[in-house]
Amino acid sequence: MAEPAPSPSNAGLRILLSKDRPAPASSSPVFSSHAERDRIIGVFRNALPSNESLETFALQTVQEAIKPQKETVLVLEENQSLENALRTLLQELVSFAVQSGKKIMQYGNSSNSGESNCLITRLLDIVLYLCERGHVEGGMVFQLLEDLTEMSTIKDCKDIFGYIESKQDVLGKQELFGRGKLVMLRTCNQLLRRLSKANDVVFCGRIIMFLAHFFPLSERSALNIKGVFNTSNVTKYEKDATDGISVDFNFYKTLWSLQEHFSNPALTATNLAKWQKFSSNLVVVLSTFEAQPLSDDDGKLNNLDQEEDAAFNIKYLTSSKLMGLELKDPSFRRHILVQCLIFFDYLKAPGKNDKEGPTGSMKEEIKSCEEHVKKLLEIIPPKGKEFLESIEHILEREKNWVWWKRDGCPAYEKQPYENKSGQAGVRKRRWRLGNKELSQLWKWAEQNPNALTDAESVRMPSISEYWKPLAEDMDPSAGIEEEYHHKSNRVYCWKGLRFSARQDLEMFSRFSDYGIEGVVPSELLPPEVNAKFSSKPAEKAKRPKREDSKGASAQAKEQQVAATPETDGGGSGADPEEGAVPMDSDTVAVEDGQKRSPEEVSGPETGQIEAEADAEDNMKTATSKDARAGEKQKREG
Repeated sequence: MAEPAPSPSNAGLRILLSKDRPAPASSSPVFSSHAERDRIIGVFRNALPSNESLETFALQTVQEAIKPQKETVLVLEENQSLENALRTLLQELVSFAVQSGKKIMQYGNSSNSGESNCLITRLLDIVLYLCERGHVEGGMVFQLLEDLTEMSTIKDCKDIFGYIESKQDVLGKQELFGRGKLVMLRTCNQLLRRLSKANDVVFCGRIIMFLAHFFPLSERSALNIKGVFNTSNVTKYEKDATDGISVDFNFYKTLWSLQEHFSNPALTATNLAKWQKFSSNLVVVLSTFEAQPLSDDDGKLNNLDQEEDAAFNIKYLTSSKLMGLELKDPSFRRHILVQCLIFFDYLKAPGKNDKEGPTGSMKEEIKSCEEHVKKLLEIIPPKGKEFLESIEHILEREKNWVWWKRDGCPAYEKQPYENKSGQAGVRKRRWRLGNKELSQLWKWAEQNPNALTDAESVRMPSISEYWKPLAEDMDPSAGIEEEYHHKSNRVYCWKGLRFSARQDLEMFSRFSDYGIEGVVPSELLPPEVNAKFSSKPAEKAKRPKREDSKGASAQAKEQQVAATPETDGGGSGADPEEGAVPMDSDTVAVEDGQKRSPEEVSGPETGQIEAEADAEDNMKTATSKDARAGEKQKREG
């Protein structure tokens, strides 16, 4: 019998998919078929009414439904197949609950039994247990909760959210929180959009409190990082005067116009015209409050000591007919004056640079207005002084949060310290002792406590032992590059010179003639290298060179003296060379020694050679003076 041809709409697609698709292995099951999904749903549907503990049958149910490749952990395709099947099962259970007329979170409960056997709750408990133990993907339970809230009414969502609140500690664990925090945030935000701010105030508060406890305080999604103001909260008031007003209508408009500046302080602070308008209006309001002080009787009319009044947040009406009554209300005046302090505190917020902060004249106006506001708050009954102290304390503490937000809201929660086995109570520290060598030395001592007392570790090596690596590098057959040569290591050379100065002073003196390579013992060097350093320059080789230079210098001086013209009258001629110090080879040698690189350390003979050179220079100067004096006497005679 011939196979039926595929429909024209998807024939090309089926050919393309089957062309390059490898044949599925017989060992790995295919989860895309509806029959496989229905089988998984049937396994879980039969397991839901069970009264056994989750530890007993939860994992066993998954293994029976999926037959995973691994024994206890599902792979990506298996997780996807299980999630699709459970979401379908949850939709069926919600549909059955609606048809039965019961609440969603009570569907499946027995009317005779007082125990809770809700099938949806049982399904959520199973998935939550599997996610917590790591058997399935951690975000699966959050996806089911989102689907459940979307399929339910507001009345049922209250019960669903009660289940979420009861499992808050488990859902907030790190292994689950990282996978499902965005889904949970989306679920709560969708619920808040569906709720009425007037009729569902309590439920909105429950959701906000849950988010505050579920997410850390440093969660960036809950922070106003950019400091954006809620400009949509507009205070509307009358623009034209009406009959029956007990106060000046201009003052009425001046008072309520301050709310425009309070709603967006940044715009007022950066616009000079707006700031001048705000400053002039504020002076009018403060002068009116000061001209009409309140008595103690006015303070008793609105007793702020009662708990209900103190906890009640109010938004005052803006009708012009109520202006006279509001001016006699102490809480109304405090409401306006505290807004002024908050406005000034924002302008003086710590961390603002000179460009964003107020100018010099603005600072003086802010200071004077702030002092005026505080005086008015202090005289408003009842307990005006105590109220002002509380407000100042709150604003001072608010600076800590301002600094925190200016620094980018860094996380200040610290993970608990876990003691490892064998090192309980021992806190590992990292030592930085100035350089790599000292830090490494401390690390070795920390790993080996006997390192500082072991005789082998503290002994001083011999000269031959220490200079052996440098001697090996000096062998031409080794082919060591200059960068990796031991003589390029300043610390190694410095230590070697110290050892040589203590143990072999004769070898140490060779440093001034041959450099660091001359300090290496000759028995360590190859014959061809040793020949370069075997003939040490003797003192007699240096002296003739010095004497030759001195003879040439003296001869040049005599020629200069002979060429000096005689003066009439027996006066002595001007001696251009008098007081000059002659230059010789020793002086040049000393200058060359001073130009050496700081990597080289001068030997003990350097100071002796310089002293001898200075003494010879003085003798030469005295000799030249005596010679000139003798020539003068001959000419005079």
